Amino acid sequence: MNVVLRVVRYMKPFWKLETIAYLCMLAINGARLISPRLIQRIIDVGIGQNQVDVLATSVLLLLGLTVLQGIFGFGQTYLTENVSQGVAFNMRNELYRKLQSLSFSYHDHAEGGQLLARATSDVERLQRITGRGVLGLIDGVILLIGTTIMLFRMNPLLASLSLLVMPIIILIMRFYLVKVHPIWRLRQDQTAQMTSRVEQNLRGVTVVRGFAQEHAEIARFDEVNNSIYATSMRAARASAFTMPFIVFLAMISTVVILWLGGNLVVSHTLTIGALIAFNSYVLQLVNPVRRIGMLLTVLGESRASAERVFEILDAKSEVENMPNAMPLGDIQGEVTFDKVSFSYLGGKKVLDEISFTANPGQVVALLGPTGSGKSTIINLIPRFYDVSSGSIRIDGQDIRDVTIDSLRNQIGIVLQETRLFGSTIGENISFGRPEATQEEIEAAARAAAAHEFIEAMPDGYKTGVGERGETLSGGQRQRIAIARALLMDPRILLLDDATSSVDTDTEQQIQAALQRLMVGRTSFVIAQRVSTVRQADLILVIDSGRIVASGKHAELIQQSGVYADIYYRQLQPDRAAVPSEVTP
Repeated sequence: MNVVLRVVRYMKPFWKLETIAYLCMLAINGARLISPRLIQRIIDVGIGQNQVDVLATSVLLLLGLTVLQGIFGFGQTYLTENVSQGVAFNMRNELYRKLQSLSFSYHDHAEGGQLLARATSDVERLQRITGRGVLGLIDGVILLIGTTIMLFRMNPLLASLSLLVMPIIILIMRFYLVKVHPIWRLRQDQTAQMTSRVEQNLRGVTVVRGFAQEHAEIARFDEVNNSIYATSMRAARASAFTMPFIVFLAMISTVVILWLGGNLVVSHTLTIGALIAFNSYVLQLVNPVRRIGMLLTVLGESRASAERVFEILDAKSEVENMPNAMPLGDIQGEVTFDKVSFSYLGGKKVLDEISFTANPGQVVALLGPTGSGKSTIINLIPRFYDVSSGSIRIDGQDIRDVTIDSLRNQIGIVLQETRLFGSTIGENISFGRPEATQEEIEAAARAAAAHEFIEAMPDGYKTGVGERGETLSGGQRQRIAIARALLMDPRILLLDDATSSVDTDTEQQIQAALQRLMVGRTSFVIAQRVSTVRQADLILVIDSGRIVASGKHAELIQQSGVYADIYYRQLQPDRAAVPSEVTP
């Protein structure tokens, strides 16, 4: 019930519409409770006593009640749907904002398909309970109570007999709800797994086909799909047994009432009209019982979905603004790492007491073997992750003491894995500055050596790039990503292997542009090219999370065996250049 009540709280902003919907529901129930009495009057007085005026009046009243039920039914349905759609709208917005605010560590371990399923299908199921679900439950309870009162007013003995099965029905419904909830939770998890597998396969369709693994992937999908089918059938079997049994017990009351009531009519203790009216109330008693039973199934599904949605909404981000965080003003660009250590989720240390200072305007090259911690250093500067110990300062300010948005607005980033959105080239370049003019967009593209190939596109800067930029080559995507970073005019540039996907000629164009644009900016570069290392003001050689050497190229090539080894094995394609740089 705690989960259900939490979902119901999302209805609070729509309380006016909800109130009107409930008034419509009360009016409908009022008409339902009056109708059997009118039918009794028609039979006993209008027909039994040949009073045509009573017959006509009662029939007209019954017709009027039917029309009113239709009108109020429309209002109830429309308003509850309005509320449920509004709740789903707000919940999707809250989920999306939460997903945007969660730290990288959360997304590192979360599956995209799982998150997608929770933000779509789970929210859709919650929409049912906030609309007709809650109203249907209350409607059923009110009709149940109202009908019970009318039964006891007509004949206490028959009413007591007709309600004997109710405790049994309540126990069965409770048992069913407890049993079916874990089944629906499992089904939701399996559906999310299927969504995740479909999403991953669509993203990696080139790899799947390139390795001729279509049949293997189809088999894996079939396995997940079969598990969903089996789980759904478990829930269906539980429902198929429980719901008809509940209706069967409720119908027993009708049979008992007809038999006992018939005897009372024969003995002239009860009129035919009263028996028909009483039986109508008993049948009316069955409807809310059946409805509540059906809604319990929806409630079970919705509860499972609510738990999955609230798991995201309740997740804590490891990187958040401090309570007294202040905006980061204009900066010079000095970056200091002071004994910084870092590990992912308390695991093995990735960085171990890293200390260095990058002065404003310097180009810092990070060099080291794969897994040494170069990308981690890059990711810590914009607070994609928070340090485990030590501190990172920009112009003397600890980056944890400033707001995250103001920090990242001062930083331009080109990550190793280029990410473009399925919109136009111009929109991708201006992603960080949506208000940028066309001239500014083109200037950034020229600086990134991207303007020429963009102009050659069918629609220039309005050309769509497809999902994740798949219609562009790797080098083209990389240059657009560089233009996107440069358009922000940041004081700090983070280039994680920014020229890894371009050929030599394109790299020379980009490097020439970057040399002009790095002036006055502090730049951190993870590079696999000789030119980048040679031109760096400070080279940090990282190995196993530690700085093993630092300095300029000319110094390190003479003094650091580790640097020389990495330089010649990983960067320098021509071994013939060794004698010209190293003194025997």
